[in-house]
Order: sequence, then C-alpha cells, then structure tokens
Amino acid sequence: MQRVRTLFLSDVHLGTRACQAEHLLEFLREFQAEQTYLIGDIVDFWAMHRSICWLPSHNTVVQKLLRRARHGERIVFIPGNHDEVLRDYVGNAFGGIEVEPEVVHETADGRKLLLIHGDIFDQVTRHHRWVAVLGDVAYNQLVRINMWLSWVRRKLGRSGYWSLAGYAKRRIKTALNFIFDFEDSAIRHARERGLDGIVCGHIHWATIKEIDGLLYVNCGDWVDSCTAIVEHFDGRLELVAWGAGAAAALPLELAPPPVAASVPLTTATAPSETVAGVAMKAAR
Repeated sequence: MQRVRTLFLSDVHLGTRACQAEHLLEFLREFQAEQTYLIGDIVDFWAMHRSICWLPSHNTVVQKLLRRARHGERIVFIPGNHDEVLRDYVGNAFGGIEVEPEVVHETADGRKLLLIHGDIFDQVTRHHRWVAVLGDVAYNQLVRINMWLSWVRRKLGRSGYWSLAGYAKRRIKTALNFIFDFEDSAIRHARERGLDGIVCGHIHWATIKEIDGLLYVNCGDWVDSCTAIVEHFDGRLELVAWGAGAAAALPLELAPPPVAASVPLTTATAPSETVAGVAMKAAR
C-alpha cells in the first residue's frame, strides 16, 4: 500500500453496468490518502432513471469510502451533473463525507487549484440538457459494445486493450474541438479566480498539462480509462491509469509530455514508463 497526500477521483458512475468498480476497489486498496476528493458523477442518477445496475462491488465502494472517512481521512464530495441532486445538500456531511460545490485545494508545494466537476464549462450540458442526455445514452452504448468486443478479443487471443469510446473521441474532429474548448474555458475560469490551475472531470479525458502557464488536470473516469490523480507529499501530481488495459484507453493525441519534473505521468501497472508510452505500445 502506498501512502499519499491526496487522491482525486471523478466520473465513477456507480449504478451503471459500465462502472468498473472492481478496478476502483483495487486502486483504493493500493493508495491510502490523508484526503480524497470525489469530483462529480460518482453516482449516475441519470442512468439510474432509465435502469439500475447496482452490483455488490458498487456497494463496497461506498462502504469503503465511508469507512475511510470514519478512520479520519477527509473525504469531500463535489457533485457533478449526473449526481446533481446532491447539490441540494451542499454544506452537509453524510457519514463524515463533506458535500461542497467546489474546493480550492493547496498542494504541498503551495499551488492553489480549483476542484470542480466541470459541467459548467460544457455549453451542451448547461443549455441543451436533452442533447446531453442523448449523448450520455450513446456513450454508454459504446462502452457496452466495447465490453463485448473485449470479450471477443480475449476469446481470439488478441492481447492488449482497445477502447471503442476512446477511438471515437480521437477520430471525431467535433469531439476533439469540444475537448479543447472545455480545457480553454476551465483554464480561463481558474485564471479569473487568481488560481494556479484546475482539477476537474466530466469529459472522461484524463490528462495533466500546462496551458498558458496554468495547470490543467482532468481525472478521467472509471468507466473506460480507469484513471485517477494522486498528489504525493512533496506536491507532485501523478496521473495513475489502473489495470493492465487502462493505459491503452487514454487519449493518445492529448496525452501530454511531463510539464516539469514535479508532474510525472505514470501508470500503476508500469511505474517506470509514461502513460503515453505505455498506451502507444499497447495500441501497437
């Protein structure tokens, strides 16, 4: 088990068939933290309105987080758009888990980062909810198809992991433009607040990079890429892709080189290699 200062998690989507709760549990067993931030879409109430898939592993994730809160770890829940009903409970605590709309987190090396889910930077989610819901349904279908394709690949003896959802994002120019617009909006918001950067989720596109002198961090998700952000005790931020196939699901075109020695991009499965390097090898 590794002891770290902070864990940042987003887009777990408990309550859906696509949620990879087992991998998240493995990750939580490996990393013990002083504080954990749950940055939105932890529980997918949107999908649960259509159908509920609440497996024992989903329940175990909730129980594990509650147990960690009882044992003194600070856990803060920042609701996203899929669990927006919990925004009505901002300022309260449940089982020791605090509910906040956003948090300004100061890293061990003194950087002030805004923690927010990020749906406020998504104009579709804000102004065209029905389009967002339709897109969510389509994305979930891609993930389900991907689960079937993964099973077929295993039966055929094909090694490595191939992400259909990630492939679609990389190939569709509109999706890439949306991601770049999202990042620019997030950085602009952090700059207006006088902060050093931002940590968010929402778009299922894990990365750590510098944009116009500020730090942009996206936690990714636990549906496709199985990624999280870890802060070490010296303030270094690390993007962790969990599981043998997780690195291959990361965005190759947007996987950035390290911004500085203090911001490494590594995976738990191959700690000596960069996420981009592991992903490219797996994709080949």
